[in-house]
Amino acid sequence: MSYRVRLTRKAREDLDKIYDFLLPINVEAAGRATAAYRKSVASLQDFPFGARKADPENPFLRELLIPFGSAGYVALFEIEDATTISILAVRHQREDDYH
Repeated sequence: MSYRVRLTRKAREDLDKIYDFLLPINVEAAGRATAAYRKSVASLQDFPFGARKADPENPFLRELLIPFGSAGYVALFEIEDATTISILAVRHQREDDYH
């Protein structure tokens, strides 16, 4: 089974923020970060339950680790139903929490 992955407005804003932060520092890094995100999210289409639980009480709310550089990113997502996953937020692993 293959899930459809959709971005919430908040998640899209988070990705734009990451890209906008990296772009003036290193154009190539901004592109690599985008590619790392896409590659990791593509794995959700087939294996969403392979990601770690974000909340022990809710097995459908999960976090996807996105390797990038020395730390990477974390995408908070929810398995909505048998066909849809929603990316709710994306943050750097060194950030305190999703905002």
